[in-house]
Amino acid sequence: MSNHAQLLIKAADNLRLALRSLTFSQPVDRVYNPLDYAWEPHTQWIRKFGNSRKKLLLLGMNPGPFGMAQTGVPFGEVAAVRDWMGISAPVSKPPDEHPKRPIEGFNCKRSEVSGRRLWGWARDSFGSADRFFSHHFAVNFCPLIFLEVSGRNRTPDKIPASEIAPVEAACRLHLAEVIRILQPDWLIGVGNFAAAQLATVITPDSTARIVRIPHPSPANPAANRDWSGAASLALAAAGVPGPDLLP
Repeated sequence: MSNHAQLLIKAADNLRLALRSLTFSQPVDRVYNPLDYAWEPHTQWIRKFGNSRKKLLLLGMNPGPFGMAQTGVPFGEVAAVRDWMGISAPVSKPPDEHPKRPIEGFNCKRSEVSGRRLWGWARDSFGSADRFFSHHFAVNFCPLIFLEVSGRNRTPDKIPASEIAPVEAACRLHLAEVIRILQPDWLIGVGNFAAAQLATVITPDSTARIVRIPHPSPANPAANRDWSGAASLALAAAGVPGPDLLP
């Protein structure tokens, strides 16, 4: 295992430990941390694709219920992780599982639309996962998924400031460490929230450039009209090297 991967795993371990003792009030009813119950595929993902310096780092917000919540991989739609990335490993259960949001790991039959769109774009643009990840890596700003009583996903930007502050502090330390380890030239915020978080951790002497692309979630109306085309246009307009310029 490369030194890059070892350092990324250590950083992820520090993050999951920092978040374990935090509590949240209603309407947050349950909190899942895939870094705990899906640690095995998460570390497999890092060992396989986080094993070198990267030119581009993609940042998401937090896990979706049928993506990273099931596989431990950012934007981790099951089919993309298993079939395109070649990652599969046992996944256990969160300690207080919501009956409407069961964790089935790689047996989950639901498809995470955001992950299907993001990794579908990567596959269509670069072909193999090995080629894409030789230049790119991805991480979620926050690894936690917040569930309401109904089972609805509550995003971090909807959590009261007093409760989300320690989460954000730990996540920013982790993000800064990931950037230090991978030394990317380009920081790609997937959506407004992620782009804003990137701006909070960049040091004045950094030469990395922040670029925002639309979030692929179906909750974003614009994403339902050729999201991959819109993402490619945003990257090209910012001067981010595409598949024709990367080996």
